Amino acid sequence: MSTIENKIGTVFLPVSNIEESRDWYCRLLGIQRKGDIQFGHLYVIELEGVNLVLDQKIFQKTGPLQAPIFHLNAVDIEKAYNELRESNVEVTTTIQHGHWFNFKDPDGNEIMVCQC
Repeated sequence: MSTIENKIGTVFLPVSNIEESRDWYCRLLGIQRKGDIQFGHLYVIELEGVNLVLDQKIFQKTGPLQAPIFHLNAVDIEKAYNELRESNVEVTTTIQHGHWFNFKDPDGNEIMVCQC
């Protein structure tokens, strides 16, 4: 038996500007900012399930993510798609198979939205 649990606790996302990214993701997700920027380069966004940690320190080492390493859930994929396009977010795919699409955050990280 392993002492490592079979669940993901958080996902780290490289960002170039921690303050701007914090504000952008909070607006995107419709949540209030909670807590402070930690150690000058980390901001934890508490989500249902897995947390998202924005990390300015790792941005220059890795650059933007070219493929999504996580997806955000949406109840209505068409509404989510239209909201992002109307908000001038760079949407990089059309809705695929009526189920998902990708977009880029301000740093060029590729993020997926999936209808749950």
